[in-house]
Amino acid sequence: MKFFALVFGLLLSIPGYSSELDIQFPVTKYKLKNGMRVLLYEDHSAPIISYHVWFNVGSKNETPGQTGLAHLFEHMMFKGTKKYGNKEFDLILQRNGITNNAFTTRDYTGYYEDLPSGKLELVMDIESDRMQNLVVTQEILDSEREVVKEERRYRTENSVMGTLYEGIFSNLYKVHPYRWPVIGYMKDLNQLSVEDCQAFYKKYYSPNNAVLIIGGDINIEKTKALVEKYYGHIPASDLKHKELPKEPAQTRMRRAVIKKDIGSTTVSMNYRGPSGWTSENFDLDVLANIMSSGNSSLLQKALVKKHQIASQVYTFFNSSPEEGSFHIVASLKPGVKAAKARRIIEKEIRNIQRRGVSQEDVQKAINQIQTGYVSTMDTISGKVRALALNELVLGDYTFLFKDLPMYENVTPARVKAVANKYLKKNKLVLVELVPKGKKK
Repeated sequence: MKFFALVFGLLLSIPGYSSELDIQFPVTKYKLKNGMRVLLYEDHSAPIISYHVWFNVGSKNETPGQTGLAHLFEHMMFKGTKKYGNKEFDLILQRNGITNNAFTTRDYTGYYEDLPSGKLELVMDIESDRMQNLVVTQEILDSEREVVKEERRYRTENSVMGTLYEGIFSNLYKVHPYRWPVIGYMKDLNQLSVEDCQAFYKKYYSPNNAVLIIGGDINIEKTKALVEKYYGHIPASDLKHKELPKEPAQTRMRRAVIKKDIGSTTVSMNYRGPSGWTSENFDLDVLANIMSSGNSSLLQKALVKKHQIASQVYTFFNSSPEEGSFHIVASLKPGVKAAKARRIIEKEIRNIQRRGVSQEDVQKAINQIQTGYVSTMDTISGKVRALALNELVLGDYTFLFKDLPMYENVTPARVKAVANKYLKKNKLVLVELVPKGKKK
């Protein structure tokens, strides 16, 4: 459960990488007068284009009482403009062989299309039009609100993992906006207004808050001319991102027990990680891999094979522009209590903290991570997505080309050091999802 592009978009400044592992492909970057950053990648290996527009806004930019606004607005963006109406929007794309979708995270929102190369100007016209002329009405809001509420019921309220993750982040963060779910709370969704949506659109959906990335079967100069034609006239907004509250230091363990109509317990052990992007991000990702990736990993052997109390266990480090987090999640067999799993996991953590890990385990993890990363670059769409992520989140797409070899710097000593620094008992946020009627 790794978000490879995020995990790998790390600091360039760490010394000592091997150029043999570099990923390279040509990219043209420039900025329009209205502040919109543009990245173009020419690749004629197939007659297709991947077109991404990402905005530097996510659920962290919401305020209490308006949670879910960023994600709800993502839905609104598909409801059309005066030029391309609600039903017409999707029909035009489908008739022209274009697939499209979007996503919202805590930190950013992305829209993308994969299209035949002859349809570039059509997509550019549609995308630039909805950046400035979206129709926001009460009828559309009411309709999409119900869609999102149903999505919340399905993905969170009626989902084991959805319920668990909402509980994890609400306990891991107490003041930072990461504490509320991207999809929002039902109460807040019910009270969002047309005025809320219009203000959000006007502030954040502006060219100076966006990155446009176009890759594939394009001509750079012709594409530049089209970008200027369709986006150059859109005015910038008076955008000022407010500073987000800093999460205070955690001094003692937190525990939350969530009861749900389920057949078995899921236990999660969660820790806040480093702020921003540092060399420790690499170390923590390798640590997570060693702990749970593959049948020979530490927790798979301990929980699934030896003690046979878990059906699955996974560990991952979630890199983030604001503050990362380290997660251990184990789905237990019926009748097994969370306390038993926790004792076994804590024993494995103590072993790492005291004895460390082997060079063989570190190298195996590095190989798996690097292989996974390279596989995300197999397609034009994968390359464009990685460019968008590195440019928007880190401010420079070139991190993509120089970060992969940084894993070669990870050593057993570094893995042991981050385990001791971040996986402390007083830093633990323990969240248990247990069957109703069962003892804690």
